[in-house]
Order: sequence, then C-alpha cells, then structure tokens
Amino acid sequence: MRPAFIAAAVLAITLVSPSFSIGAGNARLSHDDATGNYVSLYTQNTGVAYDDAVLQECRIARGRQNEPSDAMDPRNPSVILGSSNDYCGVYQPAGATVQQPVGPIWLGYYRSQDGGTTFTSTLVPGYPGDTSPYAALAHIRTASSGDPVIAWDNHGRAFFGSESSDDPAGTKKTFGDVWVATFDNPAGEGGASANDGKRFVRSEVVARGSSAPNLLGKFNDKTAIEADRSGSSCDANVYFAYSRFTGNGGVAIYFSRSTDHGATWSSPKKLSSATDVQFPDISVTGNGHVYVTWRTFMAKKHDLDSIQITKSTDCGATFGTPNTIGTFVPNDAVDVADPQPTPTQATPDDPAGEDAAGASGSLARDCGDFAAACQSGYTFFRRDTQVRSTADQKSSSEWIYLVYDATKGTEVPTGTTYGTNGPGTAGQAATFFFRYNGATGASTTPVVIDNETRGHQVFPDISVDAGVLFAIWWDSRFDSEYSIMRPIGNSATGVTVASVDVFSSKSTNGGMTWSTGAILTTTKSNPNYEQFSNRTIPFAGDYLWVSNVGNTAYAVWTDWRNTVAGADPRERTAEDNDGADVIQCRTVSSTGSWSGDLCPHAGGLDQDIYGSALP
Repeated sequence: MRPAFIAAAVLAITLVSPSFSIGAGNARLSHDDATGNYVSLYTQNTGVAYDDAVLQECRIARGRQNEPSDAMDPRNPSVILGSSNDYCGVYQPAGATVQQPVGPIWLGYYRSQDGGTTFTSTLVPGYPGDTSPYAALAHIRTASSGDPVIAWDNHGRAFFGSESSDDPAGTKKTFGDVWVATFDNPAGEGGASANDGKRFVRSEVVARGSSAPNLLGKFNDKTAIEADRSGSSCDANVYFAYSRFTGNGGVAIYFSRSTDHGATWSSPKKLSSATDVQFPDISVTGNGHVYVTWRTFMAKKHDLDSIQITKSTDCGATFGTPNTIGTFVPNDAVDVADPQPTPTQATPDDPAGEDAAGASGSLARDCGDFAAACQSGYTFFRRDTQVRSTADQKSSSEWIYLVYDATKGTEVPTGTTYGTNGPGTAGQAATFFFRYNGATGASTTPVVIDNETRGHQVFPDISVDAGVLFAIWWDSRFDSEYSIMRPIGNSATGVTVASVDVFSSKSTNGGMTWSTGAILTTTKSNPNYEQFSNRTIPFAGDYLWVSNVGNTAYAVWTDWRNTVAGADPRERTAEDNDGADVIQCRTVSSTGSWSGDLCPHAGGLDQDIYGSALP
C-alpha cells in the first residue's frame, strides 16, 4: 500500500559508451543453499562430529546476508577470510512445516584457500544454540551479532570484531556490547600458512553496553579493527574502535587495544570531541603509529560535515587532539515518513528488535511499504556518506589514504520529499580520494577516482599494501532509471529495477593517478527488494570491503542476483507496483489477520555475499 506518487521532471541524461574493464568471475561466500556448508568449525578443526539446529537451518535457509568484510592473509594471499551479518539461522525449528523467526543473526565465517575462487561457509562459534566445546571459549553475552570487521597480524592470527545487541533471556533490553574473536593456526606460527586463522581460540568483550529497551541505554556500534604488522615495537597489537550511542542522543568514538592477541582489552578511551560522529576506521603506518578517522554529522548545526583524525605515537596507549582534515557536502538519502495502515499480522516475519518506523512527518532514512512508507512514494535502502581510511604498513611514509562518497557538483530540486542532503534537493554521489601526511599534517586535494557523468558511487572502501592501492564502490551508471533527482534504482513512477554494480580502481603511485574503473559484478542487482521489517523495507547494509596483499586484491559485496521476486498478498496490486516485493506465502484469517511468511526458504530472502579478485 503506497501513498500517491508526486510527479517530478526528469533530468535528461545521455548514456555514454562504457570505458571500463571487466573483472574476474564472481564467487559466492554465503553458501546457505543446500551445498553441504555450515559445518561447525569445531568439527572442521578436530574431526569430531558436532551439529545443531542452527547449522542445520543454515544449510537450507536461502536467507539474508549483508555488511560483508574480508581480509587476505599477509603470509599467504591464497587464504581469504570473509564475514557478514548472517541471518541463515533465523528460522526455527529447522525443517518444520512452519518456521518461526526465533533463531540468531550472527557472524558468518567464510574461508577460501584458493585465492577466492571458492569459499566454505559456517558461523563464528558462540552463537545461541552452539553447544560445541568451542562455545565455552566465547566469553560473550548476546543473542545476535553483526557489523563484522576482520584483521590479520603477521603471525597466522585473524581477528573478527563485532557489535551485539539482543538479550539471550528474550527481554526487550539491548546489551550493545562489542567483542572480538581470535583465530589462529592450529600448528602455531610455524605451521603451514594454508591453515592460518583456522582454529577458534576465544571471543572476549571489548566494551559493554548498558541494558535498556529500544537502544536507550549505552549502545556500542559501527566497528573498526586493525592489527599491527609493521615489525615495530607495536607488532601484533590489535586495535578496535567503535561509536558509542547513548539514550540522550550523544555519539562518541571510543578506542581499545589488546597487546596479548585479543585475550584482554584496555579500558576504552574516548577519542572524539564532536557530539555526532560515526564510521571510525583505523590505520597503522610502518613505524607503528596508529591513526583513527571518522565522520562528523554537522547538518543539524548548519555547518559542513567533516572528516576528523587523531594520532597515537605510543602503540595506541594515548592519542592527540583530533583534527579536521576535510569537509564535504554529504550524500545521505532521506525522505519524509508517511506511515500507511499496516495489516494486522498474527506472527512476525523477523526477530524482535528491528528498527521501528518513523512517525508521520519525521525524516526517514529508508522507505518502503505500510508503516515504512514515505511521502515521495519511492522505495530505497538507507545510505550515508562514509569515510574509510588505511595505511601501508610496509612503507616508511606516514600517508593515510582516504575515500568517501559525497555529493559532486550542484544539487538540484527533486520535486518530491526525497533528497540527499535534506528533503527536496539531491546531488550525484561520487567516490572521492585524498591522502593525509601524518608526519606533517598536509593533505592532497580530494579528487573523484572515476569521474563519470552518470550514476551514483556509494559505499566505497580502500586498501593498500606494498605501495599498491585498490578502491571499490557500488556504482549505478547502468541504472536504466538513473536520475540525480531519484533514489538509486527508482523510476519516475516509483518502480524499482536492477541498478547497482561493483566497480574498482587501482593506483601504483600513491593515489596520484588511478586506473580506469573496472566492473567486478557479472550480474547487476536490485538493492531495493523489501526483505526486512516484515517484508516492508530494503536493507543493503552499510559497507562493502576490499583487501590486498601487494598486487593481489579481493573485494566482497552484498548481492541480490538470487532473490526471487513476487507479490505481497497484503497489498492490492494496483496500489503497489514497485517491483520491490519478494516471493512470500501468507494466509488470512476470518478476522482479517495475516499469517507470517510461510515460505521463507522460497528465495524471497536470498540476499547473498559475493566476491571477486580485482584486475
């Protein structure tokens, strides 16, 4: 059920001939597709049989995965670890005629030993329902986890960072902890590098949130992780940063370090001074200095949004005062909420605790159906300008390399309530790059890496090693309905289409010049499928990821090529022909109450993680 669509003039865009190269083939990381994956890591490492209902469900789920990360083993680039928010175990009991959304959302553990050609899939140990001997090594308290980030040290150890929320006791309290899992080589550092990061060692809480309903306590989120591989006196330290949200509306960036491979963590330190900050990232330079960057949100104060940085010269023990090193015009998709009547539903489609819809007239970051409807009539996923940073630990320089997706050129009226810097005006999103010299404080002028006239470039990431830089982003240049005035993948009449590809670029001269954009995806995706919040809104996650060891690089992204479209029987077709509905099965009672989705395995939720080597 959708509001009346407000017509708007369409900017004329000329489709130019493509000037890009084609990447390698795509590999699926999240194999919840009846291929025999999701075997417990305990069994994989010990050979002792173990199984549980969560893993059984994951093998057949055809469920959702998003917010992927990956990291290449610096000792052996053929070993690649990946993760994501993995919803494969949500529907329980496994194999029942009617599955209920009572299982965990957890961190996937995806492993390749052939350079990313193939992956095996399972879960990081410690999930609710895990009773293997590994579960006792997970010293965490949570019923769900997400925002996975990964880092390797130079000694065969890998570290997975996470935020966590739900109370295992089933209350409405949200713990909001952040924690890190450690994996090592079963034979130690001297073992064959093909087994690096394979054995689960432990999970430990880095910082605890406070228990309160509806995220009104102290909630830690937006994670970042890095390990020191410099060979300096800081070598093998692990660093973790995150945003701390509090019920009074304040947000701050906090930082912690481990000097014993994730066994213990230092008391968190507040790094930021601004009151609205997110998206921290960590860089370590070749001399062991640690830098943390983040984005400030200044729109409410009618000031420029900015990029800030702070530096530690003592292995993360203390940090200097943060400095602003750049400003930009954000490209944050936004609309005005216009909730519509929601059909009565006897059972939910998703676990409790998902974000509630906004009140009528409030700003909305994502738009869909029923309570999630927006005045413009568009359907779109949430996205904000992000800042990602990295440094070359094999270099003697203190360059910090940064990318961000901000507005390029002039904003225009949209003719609707949709906008990218507040309702009613929008601009083209582009991926910008600049570098910052930590030794001198000098910065280069930001440049657009792949300066296309058509399409939005969002969710960028950057990686560097041994003097070679790689950048990736989502790109909508081949969106047949592209207009600066509309959300990605939306036509003038509110119909969504396949619209995003992943592009990459490479630099071998410190970012002074970049290669022509290369398309990595072999299939274009529709990111606006309504797969969340009882099948009413899309969710694409908040980031993509790239990792490299010298000239070898691998990128991962969220992908909808396997999603099965369909009709939502709760809607009248004439009122909602947006192309965003997914296949679902429901019955309605004599009182007009709808059932939950009775066929969650039919493919409507088949959102996956794919990856590719970079050219």
